[in-house]
Amino acid sequence: MPDTPVTMPRERTDPFDPPAELSRLRDQDALHRLSYPDGHVGWLVTQHSLVRTVMSDPRFSARAELRRLPVRRPSADLVVGKPAPPGMFIMLDPPDHTHYRRMLTGQFTVRKMQLLEPRVTRIVEDHLDAMAASGGPVDLVQAFALPVPSLVICELLGVPYTDREEFQGYSATLASLATTAEEGTAAMEGLFGYLRDLIDRKRSAPADDLISDLIAAGELNEEELVNISAMMLIAGHETTANMLSLGTFTLLTHPEQRAAMLAGQAEVNNAVEELLRYLTIIQYGTVRTALEDVELAGRTIRAGDGLTLALPVANRDPDRFDNAHEFDVTRPATGHLAFGHGVHQCIGQQLARVEMRIAFAALFTRFPTLRLDAEPSQIPLRDDMNIYGVHRLPVAW
Repeated sequence: MPDTPVTMPRERTDPFDPPAELSRLRDQDALHRLSYPDGHVGWLVTQHSLVRTVMSDPRFSARAELRRLPVRRPSADLVVGKPAPPGMFIMLDPPDHTHYRRMLTGQFTVRKMQLLEPRVTRIVEDHLDAMAASGGPVDLVQAFALPVPSLVICELLGVPYTDREEFQGYSATLASLATTAEEGTAAMEGLFGYLRDLIDRKRSAPADDLISDLIAAGELNEEELVNISAMMLIAGHETTANMLSLGTFTLLTHPEQRAAMLAGQAEVNNAVEELLRYLTIIQYGTVRTALEDVELAGRTIRAGDGLTLALPVANRDPDRFDNAHEFDVTRPATGHLAFGHGVHQCIGQQLARVEMRIAFAALFTRFPTLRLDAEPSQIPLRDDMNIYGVHRLPVAW
């Protein structure tokens, strides 16, 4: 394999496919030298089995002060290259990561998420009622895909949904690849200030919610509480919202797959896994750093080398999935890496599954004639964000 470094491919030719150059690199080799914006030369990991290996090997660190990002993102300088703020466990290694994560694991079990299903169903139905009353057309992002998971995570955490414009604005600013360091600083300060005030109110008047529970446990100081709350609030609505909107776009352009999905609950469950595999919306943020020299796929990864894990093409790896480039809701799509793997696997994955299963089935059952209200080529894509999706999705019925 030639050692000439590549830069991170970003050019998409199809709204549902990873960059074609990224797929070509995966088919060529599991590992490529990768040139980072700061001049560092690390590695691009493209194949499914090797991505799993890196994610489960403690010799590869997720620590913030060691990580490098494969695309320029000025606002990331606020955290990348510096130790993670207390509580930001996604940018920590065990045992620090374990210390924080264990406080939350019990809140996101399969059983607890199943208990939430009636409330998620009601939230979904309320938004579908509002869509029907409007008569359409609507932007599905604003009418359905964004508010449903936002309201769910707000209720779970204890964040007033009436404040959604404020925290969604901060979240969008922090997710943009174009956000400057100054804009990112202002957004973080705004979000943290908002959450500090909320936590102060909950100390005086606790409620039946996750933030109140964390306060009552007494294990976290205010900075830890603010950082954990911010991380969960942002992750809890950004990712699912984009899966709902991009997933709907995908299903609207694949009518035969949409029909197969609606055959029954088992088919809906399987379709959600296939959508997660096929779309893999985390574009650039899955990175690790070698803590020591490691032999990987016949190459020597040196201590300090950065690794970027190309999840979108790892989930299209033909060595792992038959006809991997095709969208097929009937395939057994288990084993995908959309939620990561290893100790950092997404803690909220069961909540996301519940929301998607209920939302997709209800949307297409309620509106069987749902259609795009624009040409597919006119749908604005989130190429400019760390989490892929669509900025708007005009639909009618």
